[in-house]
Amino acid sequence: MTVTKSARSKKPVKPTPQQSEHVHTTKVPCEPCYTLSAGVARQIRYGLCHNEQANSAIFDALAFGVKEQMLDQWRNTRLKDNQFEQKQVAYLSLEFLMGRALGNALLNLDLTQDTKALLTEYAVDLETIEECEHDAGLGNGGLGRLAACFLDSCASLDLAVTGYGIRYQYGMFAQKIVNGYQVEKPDRWLRQGNPWEVRMPHRIVSVPFFGHCTSYQDKAGHTQHVWQDCQHVLAVPYDMPVPGYRNGRINTLRLWKAEANDDFDLAEFNDGDYAEAVADKNLAEQITMVLYPNDASENGKELRLRQQYFLSSASLQDLLARYVAVYGDNFSQFSAMNAIQLNDTHPSIAVPELMRLLMDVYGLGWDNAWQITSQCMAYTNHTLLPEALERWPVSLMQHMLPRIMQIIYEINARFLEQVAHKWPGDSNKLAAMSIIEEGQQQQVRMAYLAIVGSFSVNGVAGLHTQLLKAGLFNHFYQLWPHKFNNRTNGVTPRRWLVNCNPRLTELITRHLGNEWIHDLSHLTALNAFTADKAFVKKWAEVKQANKQVLADFVFEQSGVRFEPNMMFDVQVKRIHEYKRQLLNVMHVIHLYQRILNGDTANMAPRCVLIGGKAAPGYAMAKQIIKLINNVAHMVNNDPLVTPYLRLAFLPNYNVSAMEKICPGTDLSEQISTAGKEASGTGNMKFMMNGALTIGTLDGANVEMIEEVGKEHFFLFGLTTAEVQQLKASYNPQTYIDKSPALQGVLNMLRGGHFNLVEPGIFDNIIDAICDPNDQWMLAADFDDYCRAQAEVSALYAKPTQWQKTSIRNTAASGRFSSDKTIEGYQQHIWLKESFD
Repeated sequence: MTVTKSARSKKPVKPTPQQSEHVHTTKVPCEPCYTLSAGVARQIRYGLCHNEQANSAIFDALAFGVKEQMLDQWRNTRLKDNQFEQKQVAYLSLEFLMGRALGNALLNLDLTQDTKALLTEYAVDLETIEECEHDAGLGNGGLGRLAACFLDSCASLDLAVTGYGIRYQYGMFAQKIVNGYQVEKPDRWLRQGNPWEVRMPHRIVSVPFFGHCTSYQDKAGHTQHVWQDCQHVLAVPYDMPVPGYRNGRINTLRLWKAEANDDFDLAEFNDGDYAEAVADKNLAEQITMVLYPNDASENGKELRLRQQYFLSSASLQDLLARYVAVYGDNFSQFSAMNAIQLNDTHPSIAVPELMRLLMDVYGLGWDNAWQITSQCMAYTNHTLLPEALERWPVSLMQHMLPRIMQIIYEINARFLEQVAHKWPGDSNKLAAMSIIEEGQQQQVRMAYLAIVGSFSVNGVAGLHTQLLKAGLFNHFYQLWPHKFNNRTNGVTPRRWLVNCNPRLTELITRHLGNEWIHDLSHLTALNAFTADKAFVKKWAEVKQANKQVLADFVFEQSGVRFEPNMMFDVQVKRIHEYKRQLLNVMHVIHLYQRILNGDTANMAPRCVLIGGKAAPGYAMAKQIIKLINNVAHMVNNDPLVTPYLRLAFLPNYNVSAMEKICPGTDLSEQISTAGKEASGTGNMKFMMNGALTIGTLDGANVEMIEEVGKEHFFLFGLTTAEVQQLKASYNPQTYIDKSPALQGVLNMLRGGHFNLVEPGIFDNIIDAICDPNDQWMLAADFDDYCRAQAEVSALYAKPTQWQKTSIRNTAASGRFSSDKTIEGYQQHIWLKESFD
């Protein structure tokens, strides 16, 4: 396919409203941009003539055509990066929640308008074609979506960053709702193939498992270790392009697929033992079969650990091979030319694996290998929940990865010497900080391994980092304060404003130009337009149109009819007790009860939307989904209630759904218990699209308030310090006794109003609310949450004031661009070799 460069002037052009998506910024040269070649049109025409599923054929033609048009720039980017003209960054993550790729690629390559024009010839619109693409099943929640945003920003900032992940055959699961319950179905996202990927057979590597280790003395008297009798699994790379925003850089997301060395044992097959003949093949392919297997069982734990080691080993072997191709076996420049970012604890096994490769494969001694490893590894922590910090049984690690376990023991022994020097005679410190946790069953503390082996440890919001230093990792902070730093998360404005909200993009660009797409701080200029009545009116019209799109989507997905003139109150995220979807539905029950009692004064009519997946083994989260659906059934089927209140649970929430949700949302719920949410990125997407936020002083909410001001944020609830102080003496009954509203909610639940034919199914939820050990403190925050919601209703009753606050939220969102976050990583982490 021929690539045709656009013949456009480099002179900055002031966009018209109709052109705003299609113009270039003055910062970026126009040479890399393209017009659609004739080959794409030929492929679409062929698809129309030879395929009954015409829209799918058009999508395939567009995807393959657009990918082909990226090939030259993609190849040039790789050639340039393989010469190490700038420091290379490997971003290791078990999740990359990419969403659909077509719209993002067209936007970044400046092909959106050309594509729309081409599709009009076939009486089809681009939005219809985009619906044919499956969301890539490569992630679950905020961790994976953050990784995807980061890749977009790295490419758009012209940084040499390669994402390394796993090519899961099935995503986490496709969520169905049956009788109110979550039912998990396989997410067959690859059923029709992935037109964006390229298999790279010449970069296959082999990953060892099991076996045993032996040692011997070499001629120089050094002890050498041999990991032998291993089961080797092939790691086959599949590359996906990550185009920068109109700058010619095409970075790579390299995804590893597990394959057996041999497809099957032909002799056993010929002997009739068909199952055994393919046993090795099946065992190997299990590694990349499913995102996040349930690790409640021993088999699940083993598979999860195999995934983490498979990702880390394959990625590091690939990284080392690229370096050796340029520098040979001289590793003196490795840490200067490479940074390895560990996205949470999952890939922390990369620390001992890099040591193994440097020592056992490339012949370095321990001291040299450790200097290299500890100067190129950087660890991002994403959780304040101790139970979320992975621990692996030593027995499992010893059995599956014997050489890795040897190295971890040695790392720990040398590390504890440092601890002993810092705190002589303090055995409690040694026990608290040891990578090996003693007990009935020894465990490897993977977060500690990551901290010890990294030169940088960063949190993802100001409050989160403070809490890491003061609490979770305080001992390590005392030992190495120079390692700890903060990099507040962000989201890419290309996908989360420009691409998903073209109406608002057009309005902003008409008044500000398009420099804001590269530098979101330009949005602060919107504050001046709050005094412009025509602008405020247009802003409201944009929101109303987006709400209609969202209402249609909610009806299509859940069968619940939302009215765009009502407030759209939204909470979409992973279902977890700390995120407190239960607090949200308790407030819905409170409003429902008020309406039944005729108490509708000052109540803004609202449609409440809740969506998200519960982990398959998380019983309480799944029960909360059931409660939401049962409450929705009662609310939505009462004609006295529906003029004031409606509730829907959106099944199978994903990135593509969020692209419709955030432009149409009026109120964003960020209501986690203070001190539990590391950052939150959904709050940033909503803010960017003009939603107002109700939330606690938690995660990035703290920084959002700093930017937009308390007067434009609905704040409620205990602070982190208050939560900690209250924990020892918490008594929910105290709050229940003084809250008629909470008593009413509990009476409705206890009376079985929402489970008339299913007695007792919500008893555990009632018990959780009333439990003195409720670490989420639902009862303590309920009344203040209701107070803040009353303030929401009061402001929504003043449409002009609401819209002005909406504008101010978008104007304040520049701090939360992932471009700004990545600039911080580049300047303060990746370009440094050490924080000493």
